Amino acid sequence: MKKTNRRKRRKKRAVMVRRIVVGVMVLFLSGLCLCLYLLVCKSNPSEEGIEYLEKGQYEEAISQFEEAVKDEVNVGDAYRGIGIARWELEDYEGARDAFQKALEQESESPFTGTIYNFLGNCELKTGNPQSAQNYFQMGIGLKGNSEELDQEMKFNLIVALEQSGDWENAKAKVAEYVSEYPDDASVLKEQQFLETR
Repeated sequence: MKKTNRRKRRKKRAVMVRRIVVGVMVLFLSGLCLCLYLLVCKSNPSEEGIEYLEKGQYEEAISQFEEAVKDEVNVGDAYRGIGIARWELEDYEGARDAFQKALEQESESPFTGTIYNFLGNCELKTGNPQSAQNYFQMGIGLKGNSEELDQEMKFNLIVALEQSGDWENAKAKVAEYVSEYPDDASVLKEQQFLETR
């Protein structure tokens, strides 16, 4: 009888241990599933910001990118997104500030030339052609620039020189531009304008 009671107690303990182990495993797997769900399904504010930019919903995009900055997720990209959204909203000072912060975050990014171009254009829009010239000059020829981007910045540099009244350098840059891009009809207007100066 003692042996039977011992066996029963052992069986009860074994069943209880199995239940505890199974319970712990279920809790562990549930927690693991929850963590995976949160990792996979939690939205990325930068990605949502890009979606809003593409839809033309600039205020919403800014909000998402600011959340990404706060969460320290893709901070350089987020500032660049804020800059683009503010540019589209014609908030050129706000765009300039965001692009400057983007540069601080990603000084060797393939987007650096684009950021310099935006910064130069922001300076032109806010009446600072000398500062615009600096940004265009820093951006021209950077690694990662497309040929079209370099061409655009060279043209923008001519505009900045004109706006600052530096006619001689503007004429010289137009001559360089025409020799490099002879098929660009848009520069002919600038060249004609500069010939009257």
